[in-house]
Order: sequence, then C-alpha cells, then structure tokens
Amino acid sequence: MVVNPAGVSCSRPTRSERCGHGDLHRAGGNQAMEEGVRRDVGGAAASVREVAPATCRNCVSEYIHGLAARGVHYLHRPGPILQDMGFMALPELGQDKGYLSETVFTSIFLSFLLWSFHPFVYHSKRFYTVLLWRRVLAFLVASQFLRIITFYSTQLPGPNYHCREGSKLATLPPPKNVREVLLINFPRGVLFGCGDLIFSSHMIFTLVFVRTYHKYGSKRLIKLFAWLMAIIQSLLIIASRKHYTVDVVVAWYTVNLVVFFVDKNLPEMLDRTSGLALLPVSAKDKSDRMKEELHKPEKDNKIKDEHHKLLNGNTVDSTDRRQWMPMNGKHGEDMNHTLSDAAPNGT
Repeated sequence: MVVNPAGVSCSRPTRSERCGHGDLHRAGGNQAMEEGVRRDVGGAAASVREVAPATCRNCVSEYIHGLAARGVHYLHRPGPILQDMGFMALPELGQDKGYLSETVFTSIFLSFLLWSFHPFVYHSKRFYTVLLWRRVLAFLVASQFLRIITFYSTQLPGPNYHCREGSKLATLPPPKNVREVLLINFPRGVLFGCGDLIFSSHMIFTLVFVRTYHKYGSKRLIKLFAWLMAIIQSLLIIASRKHYTVDVVVAWYTVNLVVFFVDKNLPEMLDRTSGLALLPVSAKDKSDRMKEELHKPEKDNKIKDEHHKLLNGNTVDSTDRRQWMPMNGKHGEDMNHTLSDAAPNGT
C-alpha cells in the first residue's frame, strides 16, 4: 500500500497485473504485426496483378531479341579484325581468361537482384520490388530494341575467338526448318553468337542496374563502387575481345539516354515509407498529387484560421473577430464605469 502526497492510498500493481498488462501489450504488438503483414501481402498481390501483363510483354520482347541475335548470326561473315583503339591500349587477356568479364557481370547481376528483393526481408521498404523491376524491364526492352536496329544495319566481323576466320562457329549453315530458328539453340546459340556487336548487351544490363541503384539506393559508397564496377566491366569486355570499343562506347551514351527519357515519361508512385513520390504507378495518381499540391495553400490557410479561432476562444470568422474587437473594448469600459458608480452605493 502506498500513500500519495494527496493522502489517498493506492495499491501497487501486483505481479499478475503486470503480467496481464504485458500480455495485452504483446497481443497488441502481434496484432499490429499481423495487420502490417496482411497489408504488405495485399499490396504485393495487387502489384503483381498490375505488373503481370507488362512482365509477359517484356518476356516476349526478350525472346524477340534472342531470335534477332540468332538471325544475324546466319548473316555473319568472318574476316580480319578491325583496327581498334581499345585493342591497341589494352593487352589481350586470352581465351582462357574470358571468364573474368562474365564473373564481374554475374556479380553485378546477382547483387542487384538481391538488393531489389531486400524489402521482403528488411524493414526499410522504400519501394515495391515488382514495380522496380517493371521499370528496369522497360529500360532493357527499349535499349535492346535499339540494339536490334543497330546490329542489323551493319554486320561487322566479330573479334571474339569463336567468330574469327577458321572457327567452325563463325558461320551457321542455312536453317533446315523454321523450328531450328525459333528454338535459337538455347543456351549454346546465345553464348556463342556472332554478328550482334553494336552495342554490347552486357553493358545494357550493367548500366541499367547501376543507374537504377544510383537513383533508388541509399549507400553512397556502394553507388561509387557500382560505377567503378561498370568501368571495369567495360575494360574487361574490350580486353577479352568480345566486343569492339565502339560497341562499349555506344552502349554508355545510348543506355544512359534511354534511361533518362524513359524514366522522365514514366508516372510516379508513392514511397512506402514516407508517402513521397518514388516509383511509377499510373498517370492518374500523378495528376491527383498535382491537384493536392495546388489546393495545399488553401488547406493551410484554413487550418491557420481555425487554430487562431481556438486561441481566441471563439468560433467566429476572422472578419467577425475584427468587428467584435472594438465592441469588446467598449463593453469593458462601460463595465468599469458601472462598477465605479456602484462602489459608493455599496459603502
């Protein structure tokens, strides 16, 4: 039993009461967690339903790109390696070290893949993974569409080892049927293709991933390291003689321009953490946000007026308050006079 300063006795909570309070607190926390999980699952399901058609279209576009690369291999004619400034500056790594560029590319791809799915693991949910990949796929499809146009415009003799004169893989015999073309001999036909040079497909993926993390990532050191890895990837591709220097240079400015213009025309979505615009959803959401920004000053003024009314202890408008202020002063003076006149009569 404890007596407080006012003299009222009160009992301390027993151990069972404290346990009961803790159970209620834990139950409330579990309920909030369950609601958060249900909300996340519901949002993810809605996002998947929205993104699924676009993802299917992107898969079809990727297949068309592979089919086009297979088709240009039938047109490839091996010949002397063209004069290249990058080949003069960088020593040739050799056929046995061609895995170096593939190792760097694989590390970049897997790192971006793991980072893009981190909202499912950590609490820092700045974006929706499916919508992020929808944006990435839009960049890839646009870049690869331009790539198809370029490598079909002019066929250069491939500098890679399996594309040089004397290699059995440098040319392909005419297809025997349509099925042979449509199957694109995956994955061998993809790994040992020739003729699809300008511009580098590896650099398309690398630059899209690096630019996406540069915009939506949060670690500045990792951003700098990602750009450094993109430069190293470029040098290794040239040193491995998988592409000419022009293929890499064209990829650098083409992909960056594609990402800039596509990103500029995509609508925005709300940030998962703060409600700020971060990723695309629809044009309607963007217009709604613009309307809210236009009406925001009016709402702020209304809030200020209501706050001022509460401070003055009345609910009249600001115009009425200005009219009543002199009257309040006059009534105060009349009341003082009345009290002064009544004072002698009271003595």
